[in-house]
Amino acid sequence: MRQAVARDGDAAETAGGTVRWGLAGLALAMLLSSLGTSVANVGLPALARAFDVPFREVQWVVLAYLLSITTMIVGVGRLGDIAGRRRLLLAGIALFTAASAAAAVASGLWMLVAARAVQGLGAAAMMALATAFVGDTVPKARIGRAMGLMGTTSAIGTALGPSLGGGLIAAFGWPAIFLVTVPPGVAAFLLVRRHLPADRVETGSERRSFDIPGMLILALTLGAYALAMTGGRGGFGWMDMALLLAAVAGAGLFLAVEARTASPLLRIDLFRDRALRGRLLMSMLVATVLMATLVVGPFHLARALGLETSMVGLAMSAGPLVAALTGVPAGRVVDRFGAARMTILGLGTTTGGCVLLALLPATLGVAGYVGPLVVVTAGYALFQAANNTAVMADVEKDRRGVVSGLLNLSRNLGLVSGASVMGTVFTLGVGMEVATAAPDAVAAGTRTTFAVAAGLIALALVLAAGMMRRR
Repeated sequence: MRQAVARDGDAAETAGGTVRWGLAGLALAMLLSSLGTSVANVGLPALARAFDVPFREVQWVVLAYLLSITTMIVGVGRLGDIAGRRRLLLAGIALFTAASAAAAVASGLWMLVAARAVQGLGAAAMMALATAFVGDTVPKARIGRAMGLMGTTSAIGTALGPSLGGGLIAAFGWPAIFLVTVPPGVAAFLLVRRHLPADRVETGSERRSFDIPGMLILALTLGAYALAMTGGRGGFGWMDMALLLAAVAGAGLFLAVEARTASPLLRIDLFRDRALRGRLLMSMLVATVLMATLVVGPFHLARALGLETSMVGLAMSAGPLVAALTGVPAGRVVDRFGAARMTILGLGTTTGGCVLLALLPATLGVAGYVGPLVVVTAGYALFQAANNTAVMADVEKDRRGVVSGLLNLSRNLGLVSGASVMGTVFTLGVGMEVATAAPDAVAAGTRTTFAVAAGLIALALVLAAGMMRRR
């Protein structure tokens, strides 16, 4: 009897270790996908000099990665449900790592852009399937902690990118910002291959078919929307309007095709779930507001408060640092008190932080901006852990990939939309060209932007309260 108990204990310990190492591989995949964006942003000036091209061309190094993730994340999530999440996650990590090496040796700008697009495809698989795999790996009672860990590593990647990229470029040149992701990419591949459970894919015809027409229509639709939101850096012109109309038409065509397909990319009945619709919309609204802190913050700190560039970067790093530190504790709180309550608390905290950002920076200076920014990002970390847990905890196993893709897509669309919409709100609030505006005008734009942001989060709070009452 004692020997049997000892064997059971050893097996449990081994299983626990396997889960921990498997989660480490998933967390590393999430870190690399977020690092892929932030580390490249800081390298744009160096790349413009190296390839002797204007900013409107070199920005495609970032846009290609962003567009690839946005257009492909739902499709790779669904493909993971059909072909097996583990094998597709491994393929995504391998693709990301190989493309990182290719980007480092690119001899021309458009070779680099092509490598970044392939890297974004790998990152889409990593983001969608790492989140989906949590439900396969972790007991339901601990999903909140695992989601908190995913959020923490993503925030660490975002926070680490600017400082790491700047140091690498200064020491070794621009190729180093892409080479640096190769060793951890290899490590993530080995951890996932060794410690995550093998795929058990059903063989029914519906499981084996993949909706290629739906995938192409959705990719083109999302690509048109993302280009419309990011292309008009100097204003929203006729080309941006045409792209936006094409995205609207593409969305209608996609829904019509999906309603008639035997094995659709997205089942229409998913969107009949009011709770899922509400949580996807909340995720998009909160991501839109988060982007406002990244768009407005540098201008307010530099123009309204007169900080040097190094101090602006230090102040801006407070947000990602807080998100990194609070992600895992937020997940534990979600497991303890429930996702619904913590969604409300996270949104309420974020709303309060936005109100403070609208009121305090003009009177308290740097502390009046950084303090509320900490409140906003702490609320965001709690909301993310709670919302992701609520979405993924009860989803059917054969839909986890596509639902995870939708969840990541809603966040990505919020970030893309926030860069355009909240940037426009800020410009209108300033009332003149931001680069030459007086400090008081920039401060007025900040107040306007975060007043609108508080209204958006309040709308998400109303949605969350309504869902809680219906439950």
